[in-house]
Amino acid sequence: MGSGQLHYSVPEESQHGTFVGRIAQDLGLEVSELVPRLFRMESQGDGDYFEVNVQNGVLFVNSRIDREKLCAKNLVCTIHLEVIIDKPLRVFHVEVEIKDINDNAPVFSTSKQSLNVAELILQGTRFPLNGASDADIGSNAQLKYKLSSTEYFVVERKINDQRSASLVLVLNKPLDREKIPVHHLLLTAVDEGQPELTGTVHLEIIVMDANDNAPVFNQSVYKVQLLENVMDGTLVINLNATDLDEGINKEISYSFSNNDPSNIFSIQPDTGEIRVKGKVDFENISVYSIEIEAKDKGSPPLSGHCTILVEILDMNDNVPEMSLKQMLVPLPEDSSPGAVVALISISDRDSGSNGQVNCSLWPTGLPFKLVSTFKNYYSLVLAEPVDREQVAEYALVVMAQDQGNPSLSASSSLVVPISDVNDNAPIFPQPSYTVFVKENNPPGAHIFTVSASDPDVAENALVSYWLDEKLWPLSSYISVHSESGKLYALQPLDYEELKLLEFQVRAKDAGMPSLCSNVTVQVFVVDENDNAPTVSGLQDAPLLLVVPAMAGHLVGKIHALDADSGYNAWLRYELHELTSGPWQVGPYSGEISTRRAVDEAEGSSSQNLLVLVKDHGKPPQSATITLSISLVMNTQIVHADSRLPRTGSSSGLLKGNVNIYLIIAICSVSSLFLLVIILYTAQRCQGQTEEAMVYGPGTATLVCTSEVGSWSYSNRHSHILAGVSGEAGAKSDLMVFTPNIPVFAENGEVGNMTELVPDSSGQVSS
Repeated sequence: MGSGQLHYSVPEESQHGTFVGRIAQDLGLEVSELVPRLFRMESQGDGDYFEVNVQNGVLFVNSRIDREKLCAKNLVCTIHLEVIIDKPLRVFHVEVEIKDINDNAPVFSTSKQSLNVAELILQGTRFPLNGASDADIGSNAQLKYKLSSTEYFVVERKINDQRSASLVLVLNKPLDREKIPVHHLLLTAVDEGQPELTGTVHLEIIVMDANDNAPVFNQSVYKVQLLENVMDGTLVINLNATDLDEGINKEISYSFSNNDPSNIFSIQPDTGEIRVKGKVDFENISVYSIEIEAKDKGSPPLSGHCTILVEILDMNDNVPEMSLKQMLVPLPEDSSPGAVVALISISDRDSGSNGQVNCSLWPTGLPFKLVSTFKNYYSLVLAEPVDREQVAEYALVVMAQDQGNPSLSASSSLVVPISDVNDNAPIFPQPSYTVFVKENNPPGAHIFTVSASDPDVAENALVSYWLDEKLWPLSSYISVHSESGKLYALQPLDYEELKLLEFQVRAKDAGMPSLCSNVTVQVFVVDENDNAPTVSGLQDAPLLLVVPAMAGHLVGKIHALDADSGYNAWLRYELHELTSGPWQVGPYSGEISTRRAVDEAEGSSSQNLLVLVKDHGKPPQSATITLSISLVMNTQIVHADSRLPRTGSSSGLLKGNVNIYLIIAICSVSSLFLLVIILYTAQRCQGQTEEAMVYGPGTATLVCTSEVGSWSYSNRHSHILAGVSGEAGAKSDLMVFTPNIPVFAENGEVGNMTELVPDSSGQVSS
């Protein structure tokens, strides 16, 4: 293991199922977690050579591996595997080295080689032979040669300074064409593998007479450096061989003697110029070893040989190659930093700095980063949290640039969509709403619409509405449409029974888990003039007036109430136009008094007064009362009737006492009003989000009037529908002061009216 990766080796041509290694154990994984964590393995390049048994965590050979087909003559042949597991996502890199076995025998390029040897050739002369090749590597490709039994020739294998091996046939004994004109030999190549493998070629050596000087090169090996991708026709080298003979025996022709590279290079037979004629690619072959033969035109012809080593210099002609595999599509917006978004592998076929690649991310400033996991392997990971409501998707470009001059680069684009999670609760535009609804609305009337928005998408943004069901009595008054948020009044609202509805509407999205928020709605019922004044008391018995009486003498007072409030309950008293006589009525006090002096001349008969009681509503409502006033002489006063109005000193005493009561009542009412306002404000602050209150009419009223206006104190019981304490029907008092707007209500038992009435002089009668 190196840098946290695994390295195994296995011989080529291994059978299916051959054990390679306990990969799960070596990676520190439990065999039981391979399947739940979606253990999987991918190999780089073509071929599915290996598999992992997820039952025991063993890596084994899956299909036949031919190292020569996979890696040719490369000394190191490896297959790179990527092991991926989820929950959490981890990536391991495994290299399996394919070991060479001796499965290839030496092979000669031809089955027969012919040599023309001059009869007068000197002993020890060397003749180059085309050696055999072995597709294996290492010792399996190391060859030794054996020649069939002969006294004239021996075979030698020579390794030059450039580690290039050449095979030569050495003349061991002078030849005699007359004895043996042709020598037939068998050359055998044997490799050093186990077991040894062999290859053979038939050598035919023809002994030629005469031309006894062969062409000679000035050096046996030539070294040339050549840039890859050079143009066709580029000169590689100009060879020059010499021959000491003369005439036709000295004329030389140049040719490739072995390993014919004619698809890459060409040679001019007459001049010995070697030029490029094909594509020279460093990535395919970095060194060419070319054998050249220089042959004269003698009879028999003689030849000399040399070797040209052409070293190809690398150019930065390969663009980096990139493989990008997205892992999280789409990326949930609640993903933690470090989540792997994509896996990236980069390769460059060039060498040196031309093959060294840097990887970067564009544009900068995005919540992603590249993490190097292995050489030329990267992970694109989340660097910081993302919010879909801010950015719904990210467009990224991964760039790979080598260090060549000029540098080459490649890029790959990917889009990372962000998937929504339910992380936003519905939001109301404001924390509370105030709604005014006129009383006597039709049942089911739409009174208001609440609306909440949710920046999420799909079901996470699907909002529904409902009333807080803790407040059970509210359901008989108000309902909300679950989809539209429209509020409806389920029954007609009566200001005299109900003045304020305060409740909460809750908005909930359809996410998992769902999120919700509340808004407070205050519905104020607006009074309508739907109650006519009611008059009681004076019409039940006649009023007695003792004559003579002075102008302005108080005869009696009309008792009138209006269930409405404000201007709708502010009453005005008028005498009907049909009424005549010495009478007048206080427009706001309802007091009946003499308009002028009344004496015995008026007689003792009864007179009827028709009084109109009218409120200030729009349109106004009214009631009438007929009063009977009997005129009696001073001698006919009936003192026993306690129901008749009193005059004189006793009346004055009563008026004085009542004034004291009125002052006390006013002070008490004002103090109570201030206290209740403080308590009500505190209650509102504490129960703003947890309770709804329904205010209704009460049972006590103290009414004081004057000629210029009126004020009222109403002790009306308020029914509280409380969903917090769990007690239904709890009660508290609401006190309302309305300057200049008379409000009438009941006090104590229903129908038992009590009022304090000042007369025109400021005294009070009851």
